[in-house]
Amino acid sequence: MQPELPIRRDTVAVLIPALNEALRITEVVSECLQQCDTVIVVDDGSTDDTVACLQGLPVTVLRHAQRRGKGAALRTGFAHALSLGVTGVVTMDGDGQHSASDIPRLLASANRHPGNIIIGARLRNRAAKPPLRRMANEFGDWGIAWGTGYQVADSQSGQRFYPAALMALTDVPGEDFVFEAQIVISAARQLGMGCVSVPIESRYAQASSPQQFRRSHFRPLRDLWRITSHIVAQAVRRGGLYGVYRQVQAHPAVIDDPSGEFSQPPLSDRTKPLP
Repeated sequence: MQPELPIRRDTVAVLIPALNEALRITEVVSECLQQCDTVIVVDDGSTDDTVACLQGLPVTVLRHAQRRGKGAALRTGFAHALSLGVTGVVTMDGDGQHSASDIPRLLASANRHPGNIIIGARLRNRAAKPPLRRMANEFGDWGIAWGTGYQVADSQSGQRFYPAALMALTDVPGEDFVFEAQIVISAARQLGMGCVSVPIESRYAQASSPQQFRRSHFRPLRDLWRITSHIVAQAVRRGGLYGVYRQVQAHPAVIDDPSGEFSQPPLSDRTKPLP
C-alpha cells in the first residue's frame, strides 16, 4: 500500500481541476511550477479564457469538451498522472486560495507518514474564513467521520496529497464534490488508509486586500447536503452506528505540525478499515 519513497518534487505531479479560472490560473500554475516539475491542469469545460491563459507554460492541459464535475476532472488527472509513473499527486484548486509554497510541507509530511492522504488543513488564520464556510466545513468533517471511522481536520480542503495506490482505485462512487469525500472513505475502507492534516493558511477575498478571487464553485447548502446524504445512506445500510460513533470519538484528527502550534495525536491504529 505504501508508495515508493522518497516522495520528491520530481516524483509527484501537481493536479489542478479548472473551471473558468482565467482570473488566477496563470499565477497558480506558475507558482506550482516553482515547487514541482510536473503540473497537470484538467479543464472541465471552461467557457472563459482558462486554456488560453496557459499557453506558453510547460504544463499538461487535459480538456473535457463539456463540464463533467470536479470528480470527473480528478479521475482524468489521476489516470494521466499514473501513466507517468508518479508516486502521488498534490491537488490544488485553480482559484488561487491555496499557496503553492505549502507543497513542500505536504510532501515532507507524506514522507513522514507514508500510505496516508495528506490534507492541507485551513487551520491557520481561521478568523479570515467566511463564517458560513467555516460552519459548513465543520459539518462536513462530522459527516466524513461517519464514513471513515476517524476524525479529519478540514475534510473539505482541496489541497491534498494522494498516494498512487489510492489514485489507482477504479470503484470510487460519487460525482462533483461528493467524489472528494468518497475517496477519503474508500481509502479507509478498501486500503486501510488514513488522513494526516498539515496546517495551512487559505486566502480569501477581503475588503482590505487587492487580491481578487472568483466566487467559489462550492455551494455549502447544496453540496453539503449531497455529501452528507451520500455518506449517511452508506452508514445506515451498513448498520452498527453506535459502534461507528464510539470509534470516531476514540480517534481524533491527526495533525502533523513540527512547529508544535497544533496538537499531534499519535497515529496509533486509527487507520484500520471499518468492518
